[in-house]
Amino acid sequence: MRQDGQRQQEKITFPYIPVKIKFFICHGIALLWVLFSIFLSLRWVEDLGRIITIPGSIFVVTGLAYIPGYLNAFLISSLLFDRQPAYKVDDPQVPVTLLIAAWNEEQGIAGTLRKVAAQNYAGQIRVILIDNNSTDRTAATADTIGQELGLSLRILREERPGKHHALNRGLAEVETELVLTLDADTLMHKSAIQYIVKRMLSSPADVCAVAGTVLVRNSRENYLTQMQEWDYFLAIASVKRLQGLYQQTLVAQGAFSLYKTEVVRATGGWPDVIGEDIVLTWQFLQAGYRVYFEPLSVAFTTVPVSILHFARQRSRWARGMIEGLKTVKPWEQPSIFAKYLTGVNLSMLLIDLAYTFAWIPGMFIAFFGIYWIVGPMSLLVLPITFLSFYLLYRYQRHVFRTLNLRVRRNIRGFILFTLFYQFLISPISVWGYAQEALKLKRVWK
Repeated sequence: MRQDGQRQQEKITFPYIPVKIKFFICHGIALLWVLFSIFLSLRWVEDLGRIITIPGSIFVVTGLAYIPGYLNAFLISSLLFDRQPAYKVDDPQVPVTLLIAAWNEEQGIAGTLRKVAAQNYAGQIRVILIDNNSTDRTAATADTIGQELGLSLRILREERPGKHHALNRGLAEVETELVLTLDADTLMHKSAIQYIVKRMLSSPADVCAVAGTVLVRNSRENYLTQMQEWDYFLAIASVKRLQGLYQQTLVAQGAFSLYKTEVVRATGGWPDVIGEDIVLTWQFLQAGYRVYFEPLSVAFTTVPVSILHFARQRSRWARGMIEGLKTVKPWEQPSIFAKYLTGVNLSMLLIDLAYTFAWIPGMFIAFFGIYWIVGPMSLLVLPITFLSFYLLYRYQRHVFRTLNLRVRRNIRGFILFTLFYQFLISPISVWGYAQEALKLKRVWK
């Protein structure tokens, strides 16, 4: 018995589990899930095989069920193991340079620069805005606002179109050890730079980049932006957490990330591809560097409001993934984590093809009572989907509370995202793959 009959809470501590052990444990859990899925789906494979042959049936079911189930089980189990390392630096004061590539951003650049000026970062923030051949008053507006806010702002002009040209033009003028990239339509939370620099300075020497968290700022526009809010808030952020756990974040996105200047220069800067941030990051990994993710470093970006612009953006992302796979093969990566995580992108090809050419037609014929691919049993996936999203939501809500932010109620967007988002993403991604295969003209906007 304890003295004075008082109950004293004892802090429960868990033994440290090395990252590689977590990696194999989570693969084991995912494999068990797939074996269970195969057992449940044997009748489905057999029935569908009578119509499209057994090999065709296995291809479809693998793309629709086995691989997505494996990846989802690996994601959830990994996130349950995830513990962010403690910061070793609380109040960083090293100078940083912020690169903003801008093309016709006259309307929004003032808001972006105001958020830069509002940062609670103790060190010097130098801003280099690269006007990428704008035809409006982007540069003049930025200059006026920069003087008004007292920013350390330089404005350069890059005539050659393309974000990689603009960023490399700015990189040549950087004099600080750390360089940030920020999209011209992206607003940083007041603590964004502080948290992302803290993570970099608290990381091992071979960490050359830290990706920030990018969320949606214009989610109230329409149904499409409401769905994208949940994509960024749950799916994209959670995948980055998974990759960050294994210290191999696959995209230090140009929208908001921090880099070691000399490593970017040594790698050759941003390459002349449509997915310049993807290829650059994979080149970091191939060179033996690690890339981290900082969930508390948050910025809010403007997402497409029309299907056309959304399709262009996401097909560009899909095409960039293929560029990355062609530039650095997964088996050429030195780390087992990088081999696996980049290799996952190969499976995305199969998933998108299966959803586009099997699941969507299957949904259509199911309305006529033909349940070859989609049937009443397909509804059983919804409880699992909602459970996984709930676990992801709880963590993201904790992040928001730490930053004194509030998660906006967007139930309609969540339902639409859960039920219909894949119907948009997969065909658009397949179109992006086809664009790269056919070497079609690259379009950034």
